[in-house]
Amino acid sequence: MTPEEFRKFGHQMIDWIADYRATVDDLPVMSTIQPGDVRKSLPSKPPESAESFDAILADLNEKILPGITHWNHPNYFAYFPSNATLASVLGDLMSSGLGGIGLNWQSMPALTELEELTTDWLRQMVGLSTAWEGVIQDTASTSTLVALLCAREQSSNYSQMNTGFQGQQSPFIVYSSIQSHSSVKKAALLAGFGLDHLRFIETDEHFALNIKCLEDAIQKDISAGFTPCAIIATTGTTTTTAIDPIADIAHLAKTHDMWLHVDAAMAGSAMILPECRWMWDGIEGADSLVLNPHKWLGVIFDCSLFYTRKSEHLVRVMSTNPSYLQTSADGEAKNYRDWGIPLGRRFRALKLWCLIREQGVSGLQARIRRDMDNAQWLYQQIEATPEWDILAPVSLQTICVRHIPAGLEAAELDVHTLNWVHEINSSGAAYLTPAKLNGQWMVRISIGAETTTLEHVQALWDTMQNVVTSH
Repeated sequence: MTPEEFRKFGHQMIDWIADYRATVDDLPVMSTIQPGDVRKSLPSKPPESAESFDAILADLNEKILPGITHWNHPNYFAYFPSNATLASVLGDLMSSGLGGIGLNWQSMPALTELEELTTDWLRQMVGLSTAWEGVIQDTASTSTLVALLCAREQSSNYSQMNTGFQGQQSPFIVYSSIQSHSSVKKAALLAGFGLDHLRFIETDEHFALNIKCLEDAIQKDISAGFTPCAIIATTGTTTTTAIDPIADIAHLAKTHDMWLHVDAAMAGSAMILPECRWMWDGIEGADSLVLNPHKWLGVIFDCSLFYTRKSEHLVRVMSTNPSYLQTSADGEAKNYRDWGIPLGRRFRALKLWCLIREQGVSGLQARIRRDMDNAQWLYQQIEATPEWDILAPVSLQTICVRHIPAGLEAAELDVHTLNWVHEINSSGAAYLTPAKLNGQWMVRISIGAETTTLEHVQALWDTMQNVVTSH
């Protein structure tokens, strides 16, 4: 493809994206195809000869689009907000168009320095002190793995440089809430701790980590000859957006010389609001944290910010320095290859940069406040309506709800819950996520798509009432 052909088809593609965003609310929110439908609609063998880009665009409309679940639909209330704002889409296009790879500062100087700038901008926006330094990772899963690798090496005095875990006399223990994200378990396993050395701590009545249970578990492990190594706390758990008591956990971590990592992947975006920062009170006592601007804040996936107050330790754990990557700038500039797992880096900072500049801090704050206000409106309606129950505090934008008709046993109630949420999802009118809480099915409503207004939330509530009435 020549630059002129790229110009022609690029304009068509931009128009296609703009038209898609302008009309996305006419489409069913959740894809209605069956497994295998997209693949069956496409040739099983690659084309021998070149095809026109017009043919590719035609297949995009006819064969790919039906298999898309529309995360940017105003009636998308599933999982978490993933706002691919158009300003950040353009930033992602800039990155792809430049086509460079960051191996060190010299390979892409602007990549490194814009990443330094934008991570510091966001540090200021969420109220963190200057003790924190940030780096852009792909996902919170990777960030949690990096945190546990740092914890492992802190507790073992950098054992990776000699015998590794195999030389440790006392097993290392990782603690987290039973409500923590599944990536915590995966990261602990990948970091070599082993399932037997994970402790999932009970929660309180608000589904936040119970600090007394954590303290008891730590003391029990110490008495058994184990070494408490790391705590993964959460600000905004996946199921209910529960708020773990960070200050109390930080005190325990400091007392026992443990690494404290805070997962604020979704809720971290709300920390741009000063009135929300009580949710991670004590954060300055943590060693690392993660927040995902590619969720509620609005940066197109993938863009996960990992912050640490121990950057020298991080670099020591992660650094590689082969001769072919050494440059004269090594002592003067950051090499982000030493701040995470991959060597090569995409220019992710561009999409964060474009978003913050195009929206401004005040614009981003206004949208987060709007979503939280809409969640409170829905919370109030559900609370005031018989046979509907709110199951967890609504501190952010996620509502956990169950419709409870009189006379249903637990098993019947589960069937009823799954039936009515399936009916809504399959209708295309909205998309909600069923999940288990205390062993029983309920429905999560996650409010925060960029285009979702109060009118869409009101329409959802009408749909929910109408569906359960018909059962």
